[in-house]
Amino acid sequence: MATFVVAHGAWSAGWGWKKMRPLMAARRHAFFVPTLTGVGDRSHLAHADIDLDTHVADVCGLLQFEDLSDVILIGHSYGGMVATGVADRARNRVAKLVYIDAFAPTSGESAFDLLPASVRDQRKDNASGDWRMPPGPMPPDTPAADRAWAGPKRVPQPIKTFEQKLVLTSEPPQPRHYIYCRRCSADDRFRRFYDRGKSEGWKTYEIDSSHNPHITCPDVLMEMIEEIARG
Repeated sequence: MATFVVAHGAWSAGWGWKKMRPLMAARRHAFFVPTLTGVGDRSHLAHADIDLDTHVADVCGLLQFEDLSDVILIGHSYGGMVATGVADRARNRVAKLVYIDAFAPTSGESAFDLLPASVRDQRKDNASGDWRMPPGPMPPDTPAADRAWAGPKRVPQPIKTFEQKLVLTSEPPQPRHYIYCRRCSADDRFRRFYDRGKSEGWKTYEIDSSHNPHITCPDVLMEMIEEIARG
């Protein structure tokens, strides 16, 4: 049995990983997906000053108060920013760091820094000076039933979470794994982190999915995560 903690993606929340829960339970894994402050079931707490540090503190708080150790920490999409910060600040609790089509930042980088300039500018324009960033589009291959289920639950996210630069004491020491979703968006924004992982000796994997394999192909993703847990 392993312990998994997920830092979920932007505009999502713990609900987004509901298809993975029975798969984890069937393998008797402990599985935590804390909702980050200001979104999902914690959207009532949203305010303009929520930033990346808030979200890192959310996950570190879970590790502390649940007294979790030897954790396999997963960061999906924007959650890669959060997971990298958690792996740095809670080094003694995190055993492995797994990115799923996620940002893998170095110290001094923000999520906006890592987006293609055209995407970043478009998202800032969509915010129209508000402190909330509206949700981006769901991948085009998302089944209609999943789109109907997930779409209404995705909510705007405080823009400071994208603007604040991550500050690390040093590169997180845990073994890293990168799962790249090869049916990517047109700008292929996550390929660079997959390539970085290869060049730095991380264990890398490809999955025949677009950006949300926990929604569109959870069984396939579960087998890949299980392989990482055993390795």
